[in-house]
Amino acid sequence: MSYDGVELSYRVLEGRVGGAGERGGVAAAGGPGGRAAAGGSVGGPDERVGPGGPEEPDEPDERGRPGEPEEPDEPDGRGRPGGPLVCLAGGPGRDAAYLGDLGGLDTHRTLIIPDSRGTGASPPSPEPWGYAFPALAEDLESLRAHLGLESFALLAHDAACATAQAYAAQYGHRLTRLVLVTPGSRLQGELPDDAEEIFESRAAEDWWTDAYVAVHTLPTTADMAEVRSLLLRAAPMGYGRWDAPQRAHAATEPDQLGPVPRAGFWQGVDDPARHALLSRLPEVGCPVLVITGDRDALTGMRAGELVASSFRTAAIRTLHGVGHYPWVDEPDLFRPVVESFLQRGHDPEARGGA
Repeated sequence: MSYDGVELSYRVLEGRVGGAGERGGVAAAGGPGGRAAAGGSVGGPDERVGPGGPEEPDEPDERGRPGEPEEPDEPDGRGRPGGPLVCLAGGPGRDAAYLGDLGGLDTHRTLIIPDSRGTGASPPSPEPWGYAFPALAEDLESLRAHLGLESFALLAHDAACATAQAYAAQYGHRLTRLVLVTPGSRLQGELPDDAEEIFESRAAEDWWTDAYVAVHTLPTTADMAEVRSLLLRAAPMGYGRWDAPQRAHAATEPDQLGPVPRAGFWQGVDDPARHALLSRLPEVGCPVLVITGDRDALTGMRAGELVASSFRTAAIRTLHGVGHYPWVDEPDLFRPVVESFLQRGHDPEARGGA
């Protein structure tokens, strides 16, 4: 599938242990086999970017397919315990800068953080359907080819979990690990009400009344400036507590949202397409970890259970005292959970899907 050669940007955070800090790159979108548009090296010695494009393996990578033994996450030779972790931002349509370094996940591992179409440094899509999450999954495959990765670990947050599921359904054999952080369950066709229950349970907190008014005003507000103001007023419900780090993180949201990518995220995804995608998720063989927060009043915890139940290999880990952004609320809790799962392929404290 062609995307007219649109060049999409990505950011590389190289591990602080033996790494070289942050840098950026550009990948040409265009589906499988997309042409590389920027040089550089990422991850281990076999994970590189070349100006002439990726070197594809002779045979498909078999790691993570059903019935196959899971390979350990091996050191990459430069002090980091494993290959790069590709990280997808949600919103939908939010600048990936809000992910930061995901609570220090770049300490021992290279993070590759792409800007989806129309966000960050990536140009807008030439077609409206280019913002839809199935198209974004094809962009992710172009990025993989650009980086020359036979397989990789993938982390997605919020709405990007739909993009990650679309990618897993189509290219599951490319994934070694899949981490879905505070996902919604619109793709599963259900919208549980436990997020509202979590919100109501926090009514004694100082910010709650103003957030309540903002939440109930948003559905009837069309002006984008007003929408941004209301989102900021409602922001405390997305965090486990409302302290300085949370306030600083929330303050960036209004200017990071792209209304066009946000509106186009579910473009053209009808029920037959949704069911077809879901039908392929049980075939995904790589380990899957779904992370939820027990104070997440945006998506709640039940949505994560529904997402996990779509996979044969998924487990759920609920973090206590954590909202929709676990790396902001409790980075020293979130980071070890993710890193341990990436290395071991399982979480001993997680439970099975619903």
